[in-house]
Amino acid sequence: MTLNEHDTQEMTPRFERRAGSRTVGVVERSPWRSGRTRPGQPQRRRVPNVQEVTSFPDEPSDAFVTTRDTHFRRALAGVDLAAAAVSLLIALVAIGGESLSLWPALACVPLLTLVNKALGLYDRDENLVRKTTLDEAPQVLTVASFYAFCIWLAAPLLVHGHLGRGPVVELALLSFVTLMVGRALTRTVLTAHSEPERCIVLGSAAAAERVAGKLDSVHGVRAETVGRVPLEPNYLEERVESSVPVLGDMTQLGMVLSREDVERAIIAFEGPDSEELLHTIRLVKALGVKVSVLPRLLEVVGSAATYDDIDGLPLLGVRRYGLSRSSDMLKRTVDIVGASLILFLLAPLFLAIALAIKLDTPGPVFFRQRRIGRSSEGFYMLKFRSMVDDADKVKDELREHNEAAEGLFKIEDDPRITRVGSVLRKTSIDELPQLINVLKGDMSLVGPRPLVPDEDRKIEGWQRRRTGFRPGMTGMWQIFGASRIPMHEMVKIDYLYGANWSVWRDMKILARTVPVVVGRRGL
Repeated sequence: MTLNEHDTQEMTPRFERRAGSRTVGVVERSPWRSGRTRPGQPQRRRVPNVQEVTSFPDEPSDAFVTTRDTHFRRALAGVDLAAAAVSLLIALVAIGGESLSLWPALACVPLLTLVNKALGLYDRDENLVRKTTLDEAPQVLTVASFYAFCIWLAAPLLVHGHLGRGPVVELALLSFVTLMVGRALTRTVLTAHSEPERCIVLGSAAAAERVAGKLDSVHGVRAETVGRVPLEPNYLEERVESSVPVLGDMTQLGMVLSREDVERAIIAFEGPDSEELLHTIRLVKALGVKVSVLPRLLEVVGSAATYDDIDGLPLLGVRRYGLSRSSDMLKRTVDIVGASLILFLLAPLFLAIALAIKLDTPGPVFFRQRRIGRSSEGFYMLKFRSMVDDADKVKDELREHNEAAEGLFKIEDDPRITRVGSVLRKTSIDELPQLINVLKGDMSLVGPRPLVPDEDRKIEGWQRRRTGFRPGMTGMWQIFGASRIPMHEMVKIDYLYGANWSVWRDMKILARTVPVVVGRRGL
C-alpha cells in the first residue's frame, strides 16, 4: 500500500495519555470519506476517520446499520409471521377440525414475532460471521410452546367450541418445525445471494492467516478477509510470508476501514496489555464497524463458561473438565437408547449389506481394527469390510500417497477398496457397525475421534485429557472435515468438546453430521 504525503499527514493523530487511559487529542477535522459502493450495493453511511473520534463510548455514537443486517431481520420476521399463521391454520383447522374466528386468530400471530424480538432472535445475526439456525433451536422451541399456550388461553375468543389438548400440542410442534425450516431456508438463500462480508484482521500475520483460511474453507460462511492491520509495530513480521496483505497501521485505521468498505473487524489480540485491547475494541466500534474478537482464553475454558456478576464485577466461571457421574449416566443412557433404536430400524439393511459383501469378495463381513478408547484402553472397532481382506499388509507400501495430515492415513482413490466397499464408503454406511461398539460401551454416539495406537502415541501432556471420554461415531472432528484437520487442531477440538459437553451439544453434532455425510464434506 502506498500513501501520498498529504494522506499520511492527514491520518496521523496525536495521542495524549492520562492516568493509564488513552484519549485522542484535538486535531483538525478532515472531510469524512465515503466508502466505495460495489455494483448492486446501496450507498452506505460514511465511516469517520480516526482523528474525528474524540471519545470512545462503549457503543458507537454514529454506527451505520448495514443493509445486509436489515434484510436479514426483515426476512426472518416475515418468515416467522408466515410460519405462525400457517402452523395455526394447519394445527387447529386442517388437523384439529376446529372452527376459528379468522381475524381474531390471525391478530395473535404477531405475538410470536414480538417474543422473538424480545429474545434477540432477530439481532443475533448481526454479531455472527456464521449465521446458523440450529443454535437457536432451544429458544425457538420455547417461543413455539409459549405461542401455543397463549392461543390456548385465548381459545374462548378464537375457537367456536372447546379447544382440546391435542391441537395445542400439535400447534406447538408444528410452529417449532415451520419456524426452524423457514429460518434455515431464509438464511441459506440470503447468504447465497449476498455479497461476502468484508472483514479485516487486527493482529499478527499468523492470526490473519488462520482467520482467512477458516473463512475461505468453512461451509456456510459468506465472508472474505481483505487484509490486516497490525495492532503494534513488529518489524520481525516483515519477514513472515503471508497471503493476507497489510493495509496500514493503527494510525491509519479510519482510512483503511473506509477505503476497503470493511464491515467487520476481527481482533486477534495476543499481547499482555488488556487496556490496549479495550482501547482497540472501543475505537473500532466508535468507527461504526462490527467487531468480533478471537479470544485465546476460550481455547482452554470453552464457550460454555458461565458469566457471573458481583455488583458490577464480571467473573467468568470455568466449568470442570469432563463428566460428573450423573452426566456420564445421562450420556450413556442416550447412547444405549439411540443405538438400540437405530439398530432395530436398520436391521434389514444390515442383512442386505452383509450378503453383498460376501458375494463381492472373500473374507469376513466386518473389519475389526484396534483403536484406543476411554482411559487409554484398547478395543476393536467394527466396520463393514470395504477393502480386500489383507489391506493392512500393504498399508506401508501406500504411505507415500497419504493425503491426510500429521500422522493420519487417508487416500481418496485407495486401490484396496472393493466394489461394494466403494459404495459403502461414499455413503458412510461402512461406519454403521460401530453402533454395536456403542452398545458394548466401547464408543459413544458423539465423542473424540477414535485413534489407532500409532496415532494415539503422538498425543502427550494435557492433550491426553481427550481420553476421558469414550470415542464417538461422530464429533466436531467429523463436522469440520476429519481428513483435513491436522493432528494439533484435532486434539484442541477434542479438548474443547470435553470442556463444553452438554446433551444439547451432542444433539447439535448429530444433527449437523447428517448434511456433512450426505454432502461428503467430511471426507
